[in-house]
Amino acid sequence: MKNTSRVAALSIALIAFPLLAEEHAQSSVAPNEALARLKKGNSEFLAGSARTQNLLSQVKATAGGQSPWVAILSCMDSRVPPELVFQQGIGDVFSVRVAGNVIDTDDLGSLEYATKAVGVRLIVVMGHTECGAVKGAIDDVKLGNLTELLSKIRQAAASAGAPGTSKDAAYVDKIAEANVRLSMRELREKSPVMKELIDSGKTGLVGAMYDVKTGKVAFLAD
Repeated sequence: MKNTSRVAALSIALIAFPLLAEEHAQSSVAPNEALARLKKGNSEFLAGSARTQNLLSQVKATAGGQSPWVAILSCMDSRVPPELVFQQGIGDVFSVRVAGNVIDTDDLGSLEYATKAVGVRLIVVMGHTECGAVKGAIDDVKLGNLTELLSKIRQAAASAGAPGTSKDAAYVDKIAEANVRLSMRELREKSPVMKELIDSGKTGLVGAMYDVKTGKVAFLAD
């Protein structure tokens, strides 16, 4: 009932604010340009050339509304802050964060709002190396509601071939990448709204892996 209510609320919001999508979509960047911005931002981050940003000024500039141009679904890991690793400011990014960057109804609703209602033109699903959620899935950890979350990641592990252990860093990263691809696939399969936007070319969808040792973001090939 909880998830059903949230989806219903999102549907009402889309109907109530039909002009919102048109207004922001007209000013949003194309998917390839959005991706280029992220790559440039991460390159600057790696080079240590931090952009000069007046954050308080950005707070004031966005007080009356927002027009972000990218939505990023990433892990909640404290070492992976999307805005910082891509050198973006307040109002640039819709950031959806959950352990293991898995897909559920709440994530789908959030991303549908970002793309259909606000007009964001690029979705990034970003996993990372040494992911604790992935290790927990490999080890078959059982802990309250976390048990169900980790079961989603185990689906990715099951499709990755021969089993491994959480002590094998290369295997953990292999499963993390497989999990990114699984989330991308589920995003399309479980959201007709986003599938239509992606298939039509209005919205881009890319996967990425962040390296916690270097700060580098590698975007995945199709």
